[in-house]
Amino acid sequence: RSPELLFYVDTTEQLFGQCVLLSESKTDGSFLIHHFLSFFLKAQCKVCFLGLVQSFSHYSTVGINMLQAREKGQLVFFEGLRNSLDMLLPEIVLPYLVLRWPSTDLRNLFDFVNSSLSQSENDMSRWASPVLLIDDLSVLLSLGVNPTAVLDFIHYCRMAVCSKQQGNMVTLVHNEDDLGDEDCDLVLHALTHQSSLILQVHGLNTGYCRDVHGQKKKTQSKSPKSQKCFDRFDWNLVVV
Repeated sequence: RSPELLFYVDTTEQLFGQCVLLSESKTDGSFLIHHFLSFFLKAQCKVCFLGLVQSFSHYSTVGINMLQAREKGQLVFFEGLRNSLDMLLPEIVLPYLVLRWPSTDLRNLFDFVNSSLSQSENDMSRWASPVLLIDDLSVLLSLGVNPTAVLDFIHYCRMAVCSKQQGNMVTLVHNEDDLGDEDCDLVLHALTHQSSLILQVHGLNTGYCRDVHGQKKKTQSKSPKSQKCFDRFDWNLVVV
């Protein structure tokens, strides 16, 4: 990535007790997840990473030894490719209800996050503030989880991680605005008003270009400590 892009995303030193929203549209925004993962691990934060779209080995190229971080207790990784259905569905279900269980909620997933980031006195002396990373929240909607349940889950995580422990949340959501996905639009719109920093990546409207991959937009509240982010100032950057 270019030095301009690194400067553009290097706002993480100011992030404490905040919610960060990453959104991608017509392009792959996973490089932002890699950036925040690498930053928080290097900053000695306790990290709970909900990897809902990729395996653990996929993220091992972020420039830090993730296996070592997991072994020493700094990183807790939830591999959604293997465990999503076990976490979301009741113990006994009829086979045809696996595709869409009407009473699916995310209490088990929240309990996993809460227990993973609950710090003992020893943890507090070893690690900096806790961090929750989610890649990609849209997957839960694809699994049939009601958008209200998704927003409830985010609310409880925000209270447990950001408010109670002054930690941070970083969430990636796929922007389906052009496809008319009402559930995804609802979740994205709600998270927009709950986040103090928003980073959006969008593919070029003109299509593929070898030298320029897309456009990136940053939206940040004027009061970083405020959870209400209606007053914002924006910048735009071309991603190369």
